[in-house]
Amino acid sequence: MADGLRVALAGLGTVGAGVVRLLDANAELIARRAGQPIEVVAVSARDRARDRGVDLARVAWEDDATALAAREDVDVVVELVGGSDGPALVLTRAALAAGKGVVTANKAMIAHHGLELARQAEVAGVPLKFEAAVAGGVPVIKGLREGAAANRIGRVYGILNGTCNFILSKMEAPKEQGGGRDFAEVLGEAQALGYAEADPSFDIDGVDAAHKLAILASVAFGTRPAFGAVEAHGIRRVIAADIAEAAALGCRVRLVGVAEEADGRLFQRVHPHLVPLDHPLAHVTGSTNAVVAEGDFVGRLFFQGAGAGAGPTASAVVADLIDIARGEFGSAFAMPAVALAEARAADSGERRGRAFLRFAVEDKVGVLAEIAAAMRDAGVSIESLIQRGQAVDADAPETGGGGVLVTIVTHDGPERCVAAALERLRGSQSLVGQPLWMPILG
Repeated sequence: MADGLRVALAGLGTVGAGVVRLLDANAELIARRAGQPIEVVAVSARDRARDRGVDLARVAWEDDATALAAREDVDVVVELVGGSDGPALVLTRAALAAGKGVVTANKAMIAHHGLELARQAEVAGVPLKFEAAVAGGVPVIKGLREGAAANRIGRVYGILNGTCNFILSKMEAPKEQGGGRDFAEVLGEAQALGYAEADPSFDIDGVDAAHKLAILASVAFGTRPAFGAVEAHGIRRVIAADIAEAAALGCRVRLVGVAEEADGRLFQRVHPHLVPLDHPLAHVTGSTNAVVAEGDFVGRLFFQGAGAGAGPTASAVVADLIDIARGEFGSAFAMPAVALAEARAADSGERRGRAFLRFAVEDKVGVLAEIAAAMRDAGVSIESLIQRGQAVDADAPETGGGGVLVTIVTHDGPERCVAAALERLRGSQSLVGQPLWMPILG
């Protein structure tokens, strides 16, 4: 065996401590698989005195994370600080400039600065790896970069945020299991259990999933990461009645990120979808992540597993370290940065599909006719239109506080027609609150 791969670790939170714990617990097995030992020799974190449940007495400590990049006894820097800019980006740039490889779980940094960092890594001749940045312990980046490398990928999509999936799964559970509740109440439970942050905006507004989707799209389609081109919509406006209506239609509500390339244009969107029960994503529950990739020769690939947490994320980080120890690494995004195309954004209005629309309306004569006329005039073909007699909870802010529900399922058609119909209804005195639109996954 070689002398060993020497690792500096920045960030000793849940994942960082998990990396140290994993390297210690499976040291012999990892050394055999990597062809050499992998050892943490230096660390940096904000609080030196904090007890993290791992032995750090044997490693050097740097109060300034950037100093890790300058250490001569370090081969690879593991960045687990987080954030698209700030200390994480400064450290990563410094490590690559010093000729050291970088492993990161930082999806925001890769989504925003991945192209620049990939170029810098190639110039320095060192690896930049980020398996842990997407879907935690699920090896989807490796699967696309290596296992499906010979395929033209037509579409990649999936459940990319465990917090949202936990909330939606809880909302759809039977009442005796705590289901049937609205979003805000279940979010509070998720925060109490540690599944959601005190400020959950990045998760529930779709930003976290959009970061991950931008990375997946780049690897799958050979395009430059383009986070700014991802349409991100979260789950704040999903209510218990939407979950019930979806179930009545043989579907479940899931926050799905979709990236698809056609005619030289790239479509990227994160949005709540109705997922039919015969699709595997409908059965992904709790904080689990799942990704589907469709290749022209391999067909449908399905990746599923724990999307977050100390163990799964640490597993992905150490898998990247093992690849580096073996000398098995190539271009960060599966091809040289110079070969990554600058994809033109697709017009979402031209996408075709079925849609679910939910309205909270005044319970009065003529409302259904008004909605149907708006659909007709915009060219939307209605498959079903249902008005439920029960009143919406007057305290539900996402329905304007009252009214009764009307739901529509459309026939297959372009999304621009649905958008036009909703625009025609904007400001209608018959509507209580803002309508909700969700694509039906096809």
